[in-house]
Amino acid sequence: MTAAAIWSAEQMSDRPRVLILGGTAEAIDFANRATEKYDVTYSLAGRTRDPALPAGVSVRTGGFGGADAMVRWMAENSVSAVTDATHPFAAQIARNAATACRTAGLPRLKLLRSEWQVQSGDNWLNVADITKAASLLPSAGRRAFLSVGRQEISAFAAAENTALVVRSIDPPDNTDILPDATFITGRGPFSISDEIALLRDHDIDALVSKNAGGDATYAKIAAARELGITVIMVERPPVPAGLITDSVDTALTWLDALFG
Repeated sequence: MTAAAIWSAEQMSDRPRVLILGGTAEAIDFANRATEKYDVTYSLAGRTRDPALPAGVSVRTGGFGGADAMVRWMAENSVSAVTDATHPFAAQIARNAATACRTAGLPRLKLLRSEWQVQSGDNWLNVADITKAASLLPSAGRRAFLSVGRQEISAFAAAENTALVVRSIDPPDNTDILPDATFITGRGPFSISDEIALLRDHDIDALVSKNAGGDATYAKIAAARELGITVIMVERPPVPAGLITDSVDTALTWLDALFG
């Protein structure tokens, strides 16, 4: 069956069915507001054990199995449009969504929060990826705070002469790969005063972070600035070509223009 044939059938719902690829605060806000007009399915990768969820939507958890499988799922579920509101570092699902929507001829919008920008007083070392961050770490500090997500900590197994404090939303499954590290859990938003206290309590002199953007976890960056701590900042992966906005209001206007 061709992509054109897949989408020629009459939609099963009276309201347009929108697939939101979620996992961010912006995704939840968008889903909560979109459900007033649209039949929303909110999709999560399933990596966080107790994720925050929007209300009044259908929720699916787990990967699609690649772009082709995503095309089939969208056809079977009569999806009319896709909003990719995943984390800025969820590069694989972003690529799959772009490919699937292009194959299926479906409209797609990337809802992506703006990245953090260096401010006066910041001491950032920008790197292209986690591997580069890990290789640079020993020269940046002797006690480092890692805030990169629990999926990425294996890259720091070879970091020598640097004590590590690792924070993630859920405890990592492979803590044994960093046997001497200190592991803590926490979910933002965090206050600047609490982050300053955390960095001081652990005598941190280097911080490793992905440039996630947003307000929920920015306090650690402001705290590092306040304390004169070096930040190794991992740059974002490339975003697939297509429509993009950092505004939930603009994303809702886009949907309304499609189906209004």
